[in-house]
Amino acid sequence: QVQLVESGGGLVLTGGSLRLICAASGLTFSRYSWGWFRQAPGKEREFVASVSAPITYYADSVKGRFTINRDNFKSMVYLQMIGLKSEDTAVYYCAAKPLTSTRTSLLNPGTYDYWGQGTQVTVSS
Repeated sequence: QVQLVESGGGLVLTGGSLRLICAASGLTFSRYSWGWFRQAPGKEREFVASVSAPITYYADSVKGRFTINRDNFKSMVYLQMIGLKSEDTAVYYCAAKPLTSTRTSLLNPGTYDYWGQGTQVTVSS
């Protein structure tokens, strides 16, 4: 069965960095588009970044600070985060959907087929 497992979350000070990793199994990695989403307490799940080679999209709130990339050989997706702010605090989820280049689809969490369990990122001042 398909499994997405996130890791790399943790507690970091404002301005710090983290790298999230999503390890995928049970699917043909290169045939999927990948996204990172996040959900803070009391808020809806929101788009963070997506990669559908070679296209990447980012939420305005993370542009210039976060970088998404994928490794088809390792079946992994990464989210490098720098300049972290308190408002970045959330549970971060990795998600997959069949390969597409449609921007609106890539930004919409409702169109993704597979999800990981999430990893907590807490940014403290």
